[in-house]
Amino acid sequence: METDCNPMELSSMAGFEEGSELNGFEGTDMKDMRLEAEAVVNDVLFAVNKMFVSKSLRCADDVAYINVETKERNRYCLELTEAGLKVVGYAFDQVDDHLQTPYHETVYSLLDTLSPAYREAFGNALLQRLEALKRDGQS
Repeated sequence: METDCNPMELSSMAGFEEGSELNGFEGTDMKDMRLEAEAVVNDVLFAVNKMFVSKSLRCADDVAYINVETKERNRYCLELTEAGLKVVGYAFDQVDDHLQTPYHETVYSLLDTLSPAYREAFGNALLQRLEALKRDGQS
């Protein structure tokens, strides 16, 4: 099962909020990948053991690195670019230039392939959100 949405955002499908830090990028092609990486981390932190933007690997306008430890205690270093996310190492802050892994369009898709426990946590969060919506609708 591939999941490409964040269950926490189901109630709000609006794009950028007014006053958002990212609004300054509207109308430009350049993005700060560190900001993008921080947003990725915040989206899925609930479903992994640890996840943070690397402080030792360089971040630039076109690339950022994210360290993640899954609930199975597997560690990965992820590269985030305009092409998407991919595993570049099997330890925090490790980049193996010879590693050939596919890009994933979303962090949800990538974690879905790496971590059955992520898939379960995602499903549980989705179920809780739907139950809350149902309760709110009956009030």
